[in-house]
Amino acid sequence: MPPVDPVSLTTLLSAAAVAGWVDAVVGGGGLLLLPALLLGAPGVPVATALGTNKLAAIFGTSTAALTYARRTKLDWAVAGPAAGLAVLTAGLGAVLAGAVPAGAYRPVVLVVLVSVAVFVLTRPRLGVVSLPGRRTPVRVATAVAVAGLGIALYDGLIGPGTGTFLVVAFTALVGADFVHASAMAKVVNAGTNLGALVVFAATGHVWWLLGAAMAVCNVAGAAVGARMALRRGSGFVRVVLLVVVLALMGKLGYDQWVA
Repeated sequence: MPPVDPVSLTTLLSAAAVAGWVDAVVGGGGLLLLPALLLGAPGVPVATALGTNKLAAIFGTSTAALTYARRTKLDWAVAGPAAGLAVLTAGLGAVLAGAVPAGAYRPVVLVVLVSVAVFVLTRPRLGVVSLPGRRTPVRVATAVAVAGLGIALYDGLIGPGTGTFLVVAFTALVGADFVHASAMAKVVNAGTNLGALVVFAATGHVWWLLGAAMAVCNVAGAAVGARMALRRGSGFVRVVLLVVVLALMGKLGYDQWVA
């Protein structure tokens, strides 16, 4: 690992803590952590930044998942199979990560993010309360496929926004409120991080020492974020969701048309 100066190291550790908080509440912590890695260590290969991010993130998402599991009821019939699929699918995405140019995915993701923002804004009651009537066998199977295949593949390829997409998918498809959707998202996100990390580690694209230090900060942020989401409820998670979606849209829009 190339040397990282003290200022950049402090910035990276701070970004890891904040990213852990964001990920625990609604996902999207990679929006902070990946740019921080790329800026804090100029010249780092994108695959190495992704792999180091996964090392930090897997500890944070696992901490958040455990916190949610202890304090609320998880829908394991959805989260369990989706997480199992996600390990394999995210691993496949990580294998393909170096072959997909950034310009190929940004427009698609931007369209999805705009759709998510409009969807949430035009449905003020979405995710505020649970809608158990939506939880049919077909919808459960669809949620497992969307989370464990589609979103997990995206996480292995790129990453930022994965948790956000999972929260919206579980809310829209099986009628979970935002707190329970976020809980399920953490379980699946831990699976995607594991699958991608195994591949990045096997190909030498992880900075272990830096990633371990970032993981400690990520865990601290995740623990605080999960407890705050549980304490403040779905309305709070909804606000954070919209802020993260708008931030993702701004970042990808800047990368697409300005940078």
